[in-house]
Amino acid sequence: MEHQETARILIAGTGPAGLIAALAFADAGFPVTLVGPEASAPDGRTTALMNPALKVLERLDVLEAIRPKAAPLKVMRIVDATSRLIRSPVVTFRASEIDEDQFGLNLPNSVFGPALADKVAAHPGIEWRRSMVKTWHLDADRAHAVLADGSEVGASLAVAADGRQSPAREAAGISTGSHAYPQAALVLNFGHRSEHAFTSTEFHTETGPFTQVPLPGNRSSLVWVVKPETAKELAALDDATLSLRVEQQMQSMLGRVTVEPGRQIYPLSTVTPLRFARDRVALVGEAAHVFPPIGAQGLNLGIRDIDDLVGIAKENGGDPGAAKALAAYDFKRRPDILARSSAVNLLNLSLLSDMLPAQMARGAGLGVLGGFAPLRAFFMREGLRPGSGFAALAGGLRKPMRRQ
Repeated sequence: MEHQETARILIAGTGPAGLIAALAFADAGFPVTLVGPEASAPDGRTTALMNPALKVLERLDVLEAIRPKAAPLKVMRIVDATSRLIRSPVVTFRASEIDEDQFGLNLPNSVFGPALADKVAAHPGIEWRRSMVKTWHLDADRAHAVLADGSEVGASLAVAADGRQSPAREAAGISTGSHAYPQAALVLNFGHRSEHAFTSTEFHTETGPFTQVPLPGNRSSLVWVVKPETAKELAALDDATLSLRVEQQMQSMLGRVTVEPGRQIYPLSTVTPLRFARDRVALVGEAAHVFPPIGAQGLNLGIRDIDDLVGIAKENGGDPGAAKALAAYDFKRRPDILARSSAVNLLNLSLLSDMLPAQMARGAGLGVLGGFAPLRAFFMREGLRPGSGFAALAGGLRKPMRRQ
């Protein structure tokens, strides 16, 4: 039998999703060409990665370099900080309730990005062309990219990790449904007097969530979702005034607050492609899904995209960009992406809604979660690994009932 050559994979985009995709495909034995410049601007944000995503990074041998500078997330709390008539009780999720030491880690992007880039640069199976894709040509049997430096790359499969405005997605003719929210996120890091005890707290306010996530030491990262004009006003305050505003917003829970330099504003929107693969192009990361920063879903979902795509590519090693393989990827990712996006968008809309039914539904939902441990455990498991909540539930139902 003639030996079939393993197909080349072309990855467009050099953010975390593109770098992780390059490492994952190379690790699976595919020759990889990664296209895109190295990140130049320093990123003050952090990324909360849950345990399943961390397992992927561990497998790719990236985790050890970043673990010392990351903080574990052991407890997650949701606090209703709205002044509305119907308010939800505080809900506390503890990793120990589902026999986990932690839900995940909060990683500073300034450590995470360079660690990934170093690993990619040193990998013998990855050719990194530090140039942008100028034009795409997608044929029946190959994807071709013409780069800004004049060179060309061809591959069986093009992985679009090129962000929310993905040129590769556009070239494949994949249309998207998008919606801009009347919200922006102010992102910064801050020091605080009291210990956070590895607890992340998401305060729900009328304009969106105010989320504090632990960093090593007495420091935390903050994502504060407000109206776009409010975000500008807050970002323009002097350090002392902004520190006080942050402390007041979190009800002095961590004592005195000191904001650190470097404030960033990100407008909020959702983008959902009508399909996740077509014409030799498969979408991962923000090319496949954009939604508001609630409940640490973004890159966790992107890593699941990559994991599923590599798995399907391995089953179709000779031609991973074939229509059959892309249809399998679309079928596999659709329920997970749509469920996560819908849940996050619904929760965000319920925060923005002044309508009593929406407030009641949110209040009732969080109330049930807060008071009923098995359901809380189900949501925590399901939040970490889709399907595992159901698996644990089924396992629990199969066990004989113990007498109380």
